[in-house]
Amino acid sequence: MSESAKKHKAAALKKLNFAVFVCSTSRYQRVQKGEKIEDISGDTIAILLRNAGHTVAFKKIISDDKVIIEGAVKSVLSSTELDVAIFCGGTGISPKDLTIDTVSPLLEKTLPGFGEIFRRLSYDKEGSAAVLSRALAGVAKGKAFFCIPGSPDAVRVSVEMLILPEAPHIVRHARE
Repeated sequence: MSESAKKHKAAALKKLNFAVFVCSTSRYQRVQKGEKIEDISGDTIAILLRNAGHTVAFKKIISDDKVIIEGAVKSVLSSTELDVAIFCGGTGISPKDLTIDTVSPLLEKTLPGFGEIFRRLSYDKEGSAAVLSRALAGVAKGKAFFCIPGSPDAVRVSVEMLILPEAPHIVRHARE
């Protein structure tokens, strides 16, 4: 790592406030019916963030629906308390996977390297199926946004290897 990157990381906030949105229409519908659900990926994200000293302001299951996802992004953008949002799930290539396509136009800048490195790390674990993975990072109004696949393995790779090491650095630059 370059000396300049080290200095930037050293000057970044050590504790960030995260919003976690799990985009799953089927789980959202079950929650709406009052059913108890298991949310392994969402819980894993929250545990990893808290173990790293960050705050999870909330974790919410939402439908993979354009209007609902847009509303979630706008709520983060209007919040004075949130620094980072993670959208987990709905990143595939089927017509019903809308997360990346909905979040992307609301960002001021995207960070293509996030998806590129995520796919590279996924390739090392999963092989050529990694070409099916979509992941996105970007910034808007001084906040960092990440869209990651919903599988537990993808969550661990993206949060442990990319989001935790770089989110404070990204937020610092987004607020310059």
